[in-house]
Amino acid sequence: MNASSGRVALVTGAGRGIGRAVALELGARGYRVALNYQNSEAAAAEAAEIIRSAGGSAFTAQADVSRPDMVKRLVDAVTNEFGPIEVLVCNAGITRDNLLIRMKDSEWDDVIRTNLSSVYYCAQAVTRGMIKARFGRIAAISSVSGLVGNAGQANYAAAKSGILGLIKSIARETAGRGITANAIAPGYVETDMTSKLPDEVKTAALARIPAGRYGTPEDVAKAVAFIVSDEASYITGQSLAVDGGMTM
Repeated sequence: MNASSGRVALVTGAGRGIGRAVALELGARGYRVALNYQNSEAAAAEAAEIIRSAGGSAFTAQADVSRPDMVKRLVDAVTNEFGPIEVLVCNAGITRDNLLIRMKDSEWDDVIRTNLSSVYYCAQAVTRGMIKARFGRIAAISSVSGLVGNAGQANYAAAKSGILGLIKSIARETAGRGITANAIAPGYVETDMTSKLPDEVKTAALARIPAGRYGTPEDVAKAVAFIVSDEASYITGQSLAVDGGMTM
């Protein structure tokens, strides 16, 4: 049996794309998975049912993780359903792309709050319990945009870069208590979010990927599953690019 079987995992933004793939991967590996969503209720419920139909344990919980009061209620709901959260995967994110000179304050604020502040709120809410248990795994989905920047995404790149610093700080504070904190930085991954990009942008992205293909949500999910596993217990404060070599 997988050593991770039965552990409680919370995945934010689990209704679609990478978050859904992570939830399904963890569910298949025996984790008890709480799938958080904000608007994608039906999609999250479908993913939870897939996990349950395969013999796993899963439930869905609605919350806007950019709001600390809702994060507290979310963590309480998961704890009441499954017990203390042992694995946190922060995936919730949005884009509000615009050139810097045209970007509205609301576009900046919404992305920073949803993509970066949510990681802070969620990590803060679960870390005390992890310290008490002397075990915990925190993984946050960053992006290659946070490593190299991206034109038209000053807000998104800033948030994803901020995750890297936040994760390193969490790792330094908690490493002595059996907790690891790491970031996964996906490259161009085929999701609903990237499907809206113009064809010329997709073609240009593909030309920069040595592996010669776009990534899949499953590629990222398997990296997350490793980084939160017992096998990765000596890895903390790191950023793993899952990008087909784009940023090497």
